[in-house]
Amino acid sequence: MKPIVVMTQTHRFNDQRAEIVHLPFMTTEPLPFDQSVLRHHYDWLVFTSKNAVVHFLPYLDALDFDSIAVIGAKTKAFCEKQGLEVDFYPADYSQEGFLDSFPTQKGQRILIPSSQRARPILHKTLESRGFEVKKIDLYTPRTLIENVKQAQGLIERGQVNALTFASASAVKAFFESGPPQNFDRYYVIGHQTARQLQDYGYSCSIADIQTLEAIITKILEERVQ
Repeated sequence: MKPIVVMTQTHRFNDQRAEIVHLPFMTTEPLPFDQSVLRHHYDWLVFTSKNAVVHFLPYLDALDFDSIAVIGAKTKAFCEKQGLEVDFYPADYSQEGFLDSFPTQKGQRILIPSSQRARPILHKTLESRGFEVKKIDLYTPRTLIENVKQAQGLIERGQVNALTFASASAVKAFFESGPPQNFDRYYVIGHQTARQLQDYGYSCSIADIQTLEAIITKILEERVQ
């Protein structure tokens, strides 16, 4: 029998190996920003998520830039679907992995349109290395509390084999609303997401690579152990 997996990321995902219940815990709302930043030339435009690409597409034609860098295979695939050539993305789908291998030269100008709540490590580290960095607070996340409550109800009725998280904000939305008791089958993408969950006193399994396919593989591997 296929496992029943609640997946909480924003974008729908299908995998024939599992019965997937898609309940996104977060959505995004665009924020106004000073559009004078678009008048400058940038050596690099950096996207840290698919959401950043979605919200920045309406402004792309107004921007003069040389190259695009992204974090994550899904972000790269979405850029290419929009006809955008990706010049760099790290094998490690994290801000830390990006910083370890990003091929910049001191003095280059970098634009990072991202979530208002994005971790500051990326732009702060690049600034400390001597780059001219502009971060745009492009959008803000909002909790879909009705989906959180629905997931909690399914768990309480014993109708869930695994609950997955692809972001720290989704973890916060779930655990701050009062998680069900006697459930511990949590699966996450990324060590930052795992640390957020562990801060609430729970354990989790981490996908071997940061993709939704890998998290389903991890769930299936642990079912047969």
